[in-house]
Formats: sequence, structure tokens, C-alpha cells
Amino acid sequence: MKVAVLYANVKNIVNNQLKTISENLSHGVSSNGHDVDLFNIYLSNNIKLTFYDYIVVITKAVSFFSASVPNVISDFLATSGMVSGKKSSCFIVPVSLRKQAVLLSLMKVLESEGMFVRTSDYIKNLNMAYIIGKHLRIE
Repeated sequence: MKVAVLYANVKNIVNNQLKTISENLSHGVSSNGHDVDLFNIYLSNNIKLTFYDYIVVITKAVSFFSASVPNVISDFLATSGMVSGKKSSCFIVPVSLRKQAVLLSLMKVLESEGMFVRTSDYIKNLNMAYIIGKHLRIE
């Protein structure tokens, strides 16, 4: 299956932690034989997700005390083709006090676009990202 792994930093800055976590998760998914493409939402403008079977979104909270996710995620999904009815997973890297509320905000963004959120969780380190990607049920 074709899988798109999307990650979004808080701002349009280079953040190696979020990128390496996304890369490890995509390596775990590809170890099961899936075709995985990794995209930085801020740098990928004209990507169409219509041809992907499964979409994974990884992000952080906007700030330490915030419970919201970057607005670029909803803007990107709205302009990236037909995503309604797609199966998806969402993950956050917990850096804020309100990590449960951040995860809920991310799930609401995905569900508002009509996506089915099958899995949601926190990714704390690189090894956990690989294990989650390896055990992610993509059908």
C-alpha cells in the first residue's frame, strides 16, 4: 500500500528531532513492505494525497502551554486532493503540558477533513517511532 507520512514543525524552522522521528516511523512502516513517502508540510506545496491509501501525521504543540496544532496542517489537507474517507493515524511528540489536548486537536483536524483516524499516540523517542511504524496496522 502507498503510505504518506506528513510531519509539521511548530514553525517553518528546521527541527531535526521531529524529522528523525518521522524518518524512523517511515522506516518501520516500510519494513512491512509498504511504499512510504515522507513529506514536510511546510516545504511540500503541491503534493496530492489522492493516490495514497494511508496517511500518517506527526506534529508538536504550537507552544509549551498551548493545546493547538499548527494551522498549516488543516490548510495542507484542504488543498492536497481527495482525503475524505482515507484511513489515517496521528501522533504527537509531547513537548507541552497539555499533550492529551494536543492529540485531541490533531484528531479533530483530521476528522474534519473526513479522514478515519485509526491510531493516535505519543512518540517519545526514536526507538518508539520505529516500533510504532513496524506494528502499525495498515490494511
